[in-house]
Amino acid sequence: QMKKQCDQKLLIRMKTECVPCSLNLETQCPAGYTKITNGTGIPDCRYYLEIKTHTLSFPGCRHHCVKEFEQPECCQGRWGPDCMGK
Repeated sequence: QMKKQCDQKLLIRMKTECVPCSLNLETQCPAGYTKITNGTGIPDCRYYLEIKTHTLSFPGCRHHCVKEFEQPECCQGRWGPDCMGK
């Protein structure tokens, strides 16, 4: 019995919102995502504060998150909803 289904593993990456680094320790990834950065995260972004008529930007931190996702796919040479082929 040949395998008919060859699922593809997809890695979906995302970054959390940019916040002051000191606050970023508490930041969680969305449900289903795994945090792959530690502590205060990565200081690679800027966040904005509106003060009266001005918007100020400050260096901030964010976390990187990943989610593994299985995409059902037929093996080579097979197709259709039941991966039968010819």
